[in-house]
Amino acid sequence: MTAELARSAARLRASDDDREAVVEQLREAAAEGRIDLDELNERLELALTAKTYGELAPLTDDLGGPAAQSTGEPLVLRGGIHGVQRKGAWQVPPRLVVHGGIGGAHLDFSRTECRLRVIEVEVEGQMGGARIVVPDGWGVDTDALDPALGGLKSKVTGERAPGAPLLRLSGSCGVGGVRIRRPGLRERRRKQ
Repeated sequence: MTAELARSAARLRASDDDREAVVEQLREAAAEGRIDLDELNERLELALTAKTYGELAPLTDDLGGPAAQSTGEPLVLRGGIHGVQRKGAWQVPPRLVVHGGIGGAHLDFSRTECRLRVIEVEVEGQMGGARIVVPDGWGVDTDALDPALGGLKSKVTGERAPGAPLLRLSGSCGVGGVRIRRPGLRERRRKQ
């Protein structure tokens, strides 16, 4: 991720769910003894009044864990000619950059064990596009995703379950488009 992209991500407006995820992590840190009650109260006040990701990130950066998502390199997946896929029980990083290429990209989160609150996915659909399978209860935010020529088709409905991850997509759908859905019968059987 370039420095410019990181700066623009820090300027994005935070949602109530984003603030609540930080509050939850701060409370967990206090319960584990990593911060004292005075520091907890100070950070909670800042978290509840934060307007952007840039204001939220410093509150948890020194705690590690799920909310420290502004550090580290993203996982880059390139579809190329033959496509790329992630499925099964794979380790979900806080940030992904997905290039559909010609063969497309397929991300199946239905069998992952994910403790992250927010997963940032930058999509460049290109010719092959991207197909994303999201477990029940997970939230999906596509507000920063440009539909381009291929468009966005999402079958994900329903509320985000408390404590469940939020998949935040940005970038462009390209010519191939981006398709998002819940697990089908086949994925549900594999999970059992």
